Parts: sequence; C-alpha cells; structure tokens
Amino acid sequence: MSIRLIARLDIKSKHLIKGIQMEGWRIVGDPSARAEKYYLDGIDEILYIDVVASLYQRNNLSEILEEAARHAFIPITVGGGITDVQSAKALMDVGADKIAVNTSATRRPELLTELSVAFGSQAVVLNIEAKRLQSGGWTVMTDNGRNQTGLDAVEWAARASKLGVGEILISSIDQDGTKRGMDIDLIASISQEVDLPIIASGGCASSSHALSAIDNGANAISIGAALHTERLCLKQLRSDLRASGCQVRPLPNTANQYV
Repeated sequence: MSIRLIARLDIKSKHLIKGIQMEGWRIVGDPSARAEKYYLDGIDEILYIDVVASLYQRNNLSEILEEAARHAFIPITVGGGITDVQSAKALMDVGADKIAVNTSATRRPELLTELSVAFGSQAVVLNIEAKRLQSGGWTVMTDNGRNQTGLDAVEWAARASKLGVGEILISSIDQDGTKRGMDIDLIASISQEVDLPIIASGGCASSSHALSAIDNGANAISIGAALHTERLCLKQLRSDLRASGCQVRPLPNTANQYV
C-alpha cells in the first residue's frame, strides 16, 4: 500500500485557519488557493474540515469545495456537520470524494453504516478527535475538541471499523498544531485494533515525524500547520520517505521525469 500525503485545511467562515491543540485559531490563508498550491506541490489528497459546522448544525464548505475541485485533481475529503445521507450527498455533488464524520457518529453510530451503504465504504472516513487522559488512554472529543463523549478512542475505532467505514482519521488534539511530532502511542494502539487504513493527523513537521507514524501503523500522513508555514517541503518529504523504503506516488516534474 502506498503511503499517502494529505493536506489538512481547517476552515472557519470561509477562511483557512490554524491553531494549537484546536484552540487559538488564526487566519493563515485562502482555502481554495492553498488547495491548488498543495496540489501543484505534489500532495496526494486534500482534507477540508469545517471546524464550526457541528456547532452551528451545518456545513459551509460547498463554495470552497466547488472551487477547489476545479483546480485540484486529486481526492478531496470533507468533514464537519454531516448528520445524514442527504447532507453528505450535498457535499459529494459539488466535488467531495469522501466524507469524514465525527460528532454525529458518536451520537448515532448507525449513521456510519447508512453512509457506507449509500456511497460505499471507500467514501466514509471516521474522524476520531482524541485527547490523552492523565489516567491513561485517550477519550473521544467532538465539535472540534470542545465536548467530551466518554468514549475510549481505541474502543470506538474498533467498534466503528465494523460499521462500514473505509478509513480512520486519527486527529490528536494534544499534538495538533504543535509541530512537535505525532502521538505515536495513539497511532499504534488504534492500528493494532483495526484492519483499516489509518490517517495520522496532528504534529507532523518533519520526515522523521512522518516515518515514526508510518512505522507504528499509519498508512497516510495528514499535515496542516507545517505546510501552511512552509516548514515542511513536500518534495523533500516524499524523497525522504522513498529513501527509507516507503512506497510513495511518483510525481512528474516539468521535464517529464519522476521525482
């Protein structure tokens, strides 16, 4: 299985924003322009998350998604405010290839099965916003890290894997935006319990961060802050992963050679 590199773009009110540990958001750019830039730079997929969609009971990404789909010819996943098949279809009709679900699935797990039946499991991603507990383990949070569910993150991943999802996105709240590395223990714990592709998100800012996550079970690396601040070069990351023995998608450059 090839390792995928995914650009994570958190959106609030049509702005690309970024914070630390899902707090202290600030505007860092235009979401459509950044999607096109990352596509041209060689990203494999785009992940859009509307960070206030569940709070306001609606997803506001249709225009952004439509614009991005005209310029970035790679898979696009959209999350935030998806409560039923109809709200998911509305996003897929304007360019989404996959949908990511968190809050609504914790409240009504059968939604994952309904979405899988409607669109196929390959189009359904479970987004687990996980926060480390002082007592050990991780709890599942919703509404972009605002609310506790009481669910154990590893147990929830195992349960959801039987409900029809095709991938699991692990969003580490503790590492989000820190650029200090990923929650390797969390990635390993979930990957050992589920037989599904794992997307690791939160804290990746170097090739060594990505490799550690891959070594512990991640099949894809989601990158946000390090891309937005240009701390991480996609071409170098891809080269480093290949040199370490990872299978990554080759990209044609202007000379029609592969890099």
